[in-house]
Amino acid sequence: MLRIREAREEDVGQIREIFLAVYGVDYPHRELYDELWLKRSVFTDDALILVAEDQDAGRVVGTASVLFDFGAHSDLVGEFGRLAVHPDYRRMQVGKLLMDKRLEAIKNRLHVGLVVARTVHPYAQRISLAQGFIATGFLPLKHFFRHRESFALLARYFADALTLRRNNPRIIPEVYALANLVMSQPPFTPDFIVDEDSASYPTGGDYRLEQLQAEGYPALLRIERGRVRNREIFGPMRLDYGFFKLQARQTNYFLARSGGQIVGAVGYTMDSVEHIVRVFELIALADDVVRFLLAELERKCREEMEIEYTEIDVSAYAPRMQRTLLELNFLPVAYVPAMVFYHVERLDIVKMVRLNKLQDLGPLGLTEPVQAVADIVMRGFSTCVIAPRMAQAIQEVPLFHGMNTEQAMRLAGVCTVKTIRAGERLFDGHDPADRLYVLLQGQVTISSGSSSRIIGTVHTGETCGEVSLLSARPHSATATAVNQIEVAELLRRDLEDLIRRRPDIGVIIYRNLAVGLGDKLLRSGDRKQDQERNETESVPLP
Repeated sequence: MLRIREAREEDVGQIREIFLAVYGVDYPHRELYDELWLKRSVFTDDALILVAEDQDAGRVVGTASVLFDFGAHSDLVGEFGRLAVHPDYRRMQVGKLLMDKRLEAIKNRLHVGLVVARTVHPYAQRISLAQGFIATGFLPLKHFFRHRESFALLARYFADALTLRRNNPRIIPEVYALANLVMSQPPFTPDFIVDEDSASYPTGGDYRLEQLQAEGYPALLRIERGRVRNREIFGPMRLDYGFFKLQARQTNYFLARSGGQIVGAVGYTMDSVEHIVRVFELIALADDVVRFLLAELERKCREEMEIEYTEIDVSAYAPRMQRTLLELNFLPVAYVPAMVFYHVERLDIVKMVRLNKLQDLGPLGLTEPVQAVADIVMRGFSTCVIAPRMAQAIQEVPLFHGMNTEQAMRLAGVCTVKTIRAGERLFDGHDPADRLYVLLQGQVTISSGSSSRIIGTVHTGETCGEVSLLSARPHSATATAVNQIEVAELLRRDLEDLIRRRPDIGVIIYRNLAVGLGDKLLRSGDRKQDQERNETESVPLP
């Protein structure tokens, strides 16, 4: 018979054995195997540790935790931590029982509960979704186990969390798809405003970067912007906690100095095992200080600190900060409503991440809601590859003719890049038409569905599939890669959504598609005439 209860000191050895059985002896976070560290976790007020006990065997067979993120602007937020079940007791509902007990224990202590679930298998995702959590993000390559793994972020709301939520966030267009997906799930209704116009923070100023020392702390406390007003970046710590408490929590600040004056600082934590930096505070006297600090931190993470994953929680009401981070190659990976408590309201946040080492995600076991979020997030990282290429090809790709750089990059931002091997088909006759292809490299032949006779060729820079896409009819022909090709893929739903928000881009797209289609028809007519001429010449004279 299984019983779920709070952990006691005498359980520590068995909890350690469960972690060893689940994570293996080469797990990089060695503190999990340190009994003193585990004992402190059992006794701290900042965590709730539960165990599942097989009373018949007198054995602890599973454990789960909730980490309470008290203080700063994350009040009443808790992370549902490691849920580990001994391999001998899997598929016996132990995980579900632990989750049920966690929810029962914390429902009066939290406004927001978060689950960071592994994606190598769907078990934690399924348990969380069944308990009313919603998928809010996909964190690519965030944590290191035997190799870097991606994680799903899920959230559930309690008590007055949603009553206190501030309405009408202002988000940049690149956040829209993710925010819309999350906010379309019950109990939410999309209420955000897409901000097309906000510029990023400017560059400029003659500043020097240095590490915060105790003597610089009082000067920094006198700066209010970003600390006690106009906060745009959030985290579990803040400068007001005191210098020595910050040091004890292994936080760091980079200062910006102008002459002898401190004009701003950016606070961050660093995990040297997982090569992760998390930014939790940014304080500045002027706009260009904001850009300087973020750019310098990004550079140091990439060039000096060997950081692979940098994460920032940005206010969903701060489009300038969102735009600035996007320009520094931070991309939205999660949209979490009512995440932080600020003054008298709860604010939505956009979690933005920069990956300095983009690599294959490996096999994933995703539930359907998490898969939908992951598709949007990873499209953004694909854009990091396609957008610079599109910027270079604005003059070469006819679909972009007549667009300025901003319009072209906005169109590129809703595309994904695919590589297709020689002989593979982009589509067959009678397939549904729900996407358009821009051929970035290579050549594609178009053949009739019935005779397989080649009726046209698509070259680098041209589009493929536009006739069926525009007419909303199934394809009437087959498209086959002649050699290995690279294409930018644009889904109908994303095209329609972009044009609804940006009709100026839509006018150019449809004009260019019409011109390109006309060119293809002319080429097709010339090809047909050549074929007829060849057939006539091959007929023997009477």
